[in-house]
Amino acid sequence: MTSTAIRRSDRRVSPVFVGILAVTAVTGWATWTGFAEQPGVAVFLFVTAAWIVSLCLHEYAHARTALHSGDITVGAKGYLSLNPLAYTHALLSIVLPVIFVIMGGIGLPGGAVFIERGRIRGRWRHSLISAAGPLTNVLFAIICTAPFWLDALDGVPRDFRFALAFLALLQVTAAILNFLPVPGLDGYGVLEPWLSYNIKRQVEPFAPFGLLFVFALLWVPSINGAFFDVVDTILRGLGISDFETYCGQDLYRFWQGSNEFCAVSS
Repeated sequence: MTSTAIRRSDRRVSPVFVGILAVTAVTGWATWTGFAEQPGVAVFLFVTAAWIVSLCLHEYAHARTALHSGDITVGAKGYLSLNPLAYTHALLSIVLPVIFVIMGGIGLPGGAVFIERGRIRGRWRHSLISAAGPLTNVLFAIICTAPFWLDALDGVPRDFRFALAFLALLQVTAAILNFLPVPGLDGYGVLEPWLSYNIKRQVEPFAPFGLLFVFALLWVPSINGAFFDVVDTILRGLGISDFETYCGQDLYRFWQGSNEFCAVSS
């Protein structure tokens, strides 16, 4: 087998990712048409599948940027195939983010592609590799909110509108959390190339606990409230109201029972 064939194989889109896209499309259609007997089930599957797609694209953006920056090993590791099972920490990248969406409506950042940084030259390239992932969440949020800020909601079914609003909330929370300059998160990865060796050496032991630290802070009511105030402000700027994100999350948690307020008020 030639090296060219190997490279093509490395970049071939995984059937797993294609399957997730198919689930997103089918459940999105069910949400739009009201085909499902219980709309909450369709919304749950649609938002969860779309969220996993965004996680795959987040990791792909890291890997693709690294490839063009000098790390040619990312293809052999399966990172260019968009296969969520190829990540070095599938638990952190896929399973935990989905669990936290279900539990608290928080777009918990993943982060599990191993980049061989020694192959990359230039501080700007290192920063761009780290920024590429959360920038994907920003782009995803812009796409989800486009019907709102373009004032193009005529004909968009209520449940689909609510689902998009909740999905946009997840993308905004993921982008904000990822860009925090906390060791172990992408925001710190953006800054790290510009720090002195002594600072990096002192901070390095805390990197494995950065995400846990952020999650613990979000359990503090005052911090949680301030965080979601920022999220709500951004979403309102993009044309999404608190009511729409609230009803989207309510539909998503279909097992808690239907909220008549959303049905009546919409």
